[in-house]
Amino acid sequence: MKTIPETFRATEDMLKDKVILVTGATGGFGKTVSLSLASHGATVILVARNLRLVESLYDEIEQAGCPTPAIYPINLEGATEHDYLELANNIESQLGRLDGMIHCAAILGAPTVFAQSDATTWYQVHQVNLHAPYLLTRACLSLLSRSENSSILFMMDDKPGAYWDAYQVSKQGLAAMAGLLAREYEGSNLRINCFNPGKTRTALHLRAYPAADVNDQLPTPEHHIDTFLYLMSDEVHENGELFGKRGQA
Repeated sequence: MKTIPETFRATEDMLKDKVILVTGATGGFGKTVSLSLASHGATVILVARNLRLVESLYDEIEQAGCPTPAIYPINLEGATEHDYLELANNIESQLGRLDGMIHCAAILGAPTVFAQSDATTWYQVHQVNLHAPYLLTRACLSLLSRSENSSILFMMDDKPGAYWDAYQVSKQGLAAMAGLLAREYEGSNLRINCFNPGKTRTALHLRAYPAADVNDQLPTPEHHIDTFLYLMSDEVHENGELFGKRGQA
């Protein structure tokens, strides 16, 4: 697992004029990432399901004096190929470019013994964790390819062992898709990488491990923000890598 350079230091305007899309923008990682990208000069496209929450995040970014973000409420569970193509067309017509994409959206589902798994939940988890990133990325590849320097970042998670059902399978499928893309775009202006932050205090983690004694001691998404900034910046040269937090082997 790779880490960002020890010498990396985020500067205030390092993402100036960049347009970066974040899915799950109101979630544990998504909100923190969106706020940080905006504070470093990016115009952030906030993709999330809950309109009230995404409007609140929009206001928070504007009140901080950051570039005005864009809102795109969408329910990844029910979105179709047409919805993602329409999103890409709207980005092109309203913003004219796309320089980065961070897939933060994910759902846990209902971890269980495979033989007792629920087909409806299986489809829902794969729709959000795997099919949505596939459809959204494919719809936006043309825009991303036109940028002088562009990046796609997929959020990974490893749940070793049994009982993680659709969540584990969907995340492994996402890793395979990211690897495929990275190989196909090797040597281009588009870099595709993955990030596994390890155990972090988010709503998804607390749902997965509700009784863990160390939950209160876990790092928060803010502890990982430099990795996101680096991987969306013009400084990144890596492609097809799995990044972890600094100090993580």
